[in-house]
Amino acid sequence: MGNISLKTKIDILKCMIKIRRFEEAMIQLYKEAKIAGHLHPCIGEEGVAAGACFAIEKKDYVISSHRGHGHCIAKGVDIKKMVAELFGKATGCCRGRGGSMHIADPSKGLLGANGIVGAGLPIAVGAGLTIKMSGQSMVSVCFFGDGAVNNGIFHESLNMAAIFELPVIFICENNMYAISTKESDSTSGKGIARKGCAYNIPGYVVDGSNALEVFTIVRKAVKDARNSKGPCLIEARTYRFFGHHLNDEEKYRTKAEVLYHKREKDPITILKNELLAEKALSENMLMEIEREVSNSIAEAVDYAMNSPEPELF
Repeated sequence: MGNISLKTKIDILKCMIKIRRFEEAMIQLYKEAKIAGHLHPCIGEEGVAAGACFAIEKKDYVISSHRGHGHCIAKGVDIKKMVAELFGKATGCCRGRGGSMHIADPSKGLLGANGIVGAGLPIAVGAGLTIKMSGQSMVSVCFFGDGAVNNGIFHESLNMAAIFELPVIFICENNMYAISTKESDSTSGKGIARKGCAYNIPGYVVDGSNALEVFTIVRKAVKDARNSKGPCLIEARTYRFFGHHLNDEEKYRTKAEVLYHKREKDPITILKNELLAEKALSENMLMEIEREVSNSIAEAVDYAMNSPEPELF
């Protein structure tokens, strides 16, 4: 991918590794009953979160979905506060009252994750309207899954953003399944990105397993939005390596399909191998990245474990 600095490439890889190790740690803690409710890992989808969030600025808004840990980390949310939130502790991002699917940190531009499918779309439009009315040079980025496309609010949001030419970047993380329903069984038409044509906004399809490709497309979309060219719809073709949540039996897809994506479409492996081939990265550097990430996660878990419970009232 042209015109991407070496530092940016390495930082994107670091971010993806941090997301992956965070999710792996949370999965283990969930199994140990340290985390209540459901947990929706984004393992396999790290390329979309990291690639997109490195293409925007701290001041820009991000609206996440129920599978949002990766977006939070990529936007710079403190993982100590994230783990505390998952533990329901008072030191969490939402003081322990939001949990995994409702992490928010306005100080980082993260306006919140949302447990309701598609519910972040109109929030992103509202943020975009605020940006335009206040004359700020910002963008609003909304992440949602392929299942959200079949909700009326998807069309209402794209329509309003198009009418008012709002600086909103709609990013559909198409991992092929809405829980257990395959995209081809529920969504008419040839691809989600083409639905932007109905509202006269650009539609792009990007390989979500290639973080640099995501970065490049989102960077272009952001530049256009800042230059008053309005919204766009990006379909990032990706795949979740785990089930919809950790109790998902995954009877709707084959083990061979999952294994193919793990072997051939792992966003971390793809970028890591590219940087190693370019000799821009060494095995020693990778070991140091892993060590730093491991230490930061251990510190975050310790912080959460020793944090107080929220008050009842």
